[in-house]
Amino acid sequence: MELLTPDALEPDLRSRFRTVESPVTIATDEVIQVIHPSNSDDLISEQDFAKDDRLPYWADLWPAAVVLARFIRGLRGEGRTLLELGCGSGVVATAAARAGFDVTATDYYEDSPLFARSNAWRNAQVDITARCADWNSFPSDLRNFDLVVASDVLYEQRNAPLIARTMAQSLSEHGEGWLADPGRVGSAGFPDWCISHALTCETVAQVPIEAGAHLHTINLLRITR
Repeated sequence: MELLTPDALEPDLRSRFRTVESPVTIATDEVIQVIHPSNSDDLISEQDFAKDDRLPYWADLWPAAVVLARFIRGLRGEGRTLLELGCGSGVVATAAARAGFDVTATDYYEDSPLFARSNAWRNAQVDITARCADWNSFPSDLRNFDLVVASDVLYEQRNAPLIARTMAQSLSEHGEGWLADPGRVGSAGFPDWCISHALTCETVAQVPIEAGAHLHTINLLRITR
């Protein structure tokens, strides 16, 4: 697939998807405008689901991603490297780019990192690295990151060991992992899977956030060696 320039990427995505633009507040008086598919149900593929139970969760804007984006935006990137696992449409990646991190955004769906790259460009004028990556066989060159982050990725129990292993593989010696989770089914066993990969995992905050008519509580987890 041809690598498009950042300016050409958004028109290409808009031509291939029905998109909407959503405002996301990532800091006081700081709002980003995120383009994403208008309806994730439109992207459901029977072929993808039959192959490996894939559903296009990436196309929605999840409360956990907003919580993580706000946390990351409050850090000083100063050129440090940041890897996102399951980047969705790029809310977290965009916040990280605006905070000054050197961002690599990854997802299993090949179009998801393209949306992340496009949103980082339109909101931060930064051309981030966008990669398609499978947690079952994560690319061996994605290593030694200062931060590895993910939001709402423990929606299946089978994801917990994969995320723990991927963080262990991709974190630098003194790096930090940050995971925002709303209490998904895979979250209960995640700390033990971290321990099995010589990582520690602690809940450092429980953050309330309103989304629509609902109040969610997002657990913010810190993972270290």
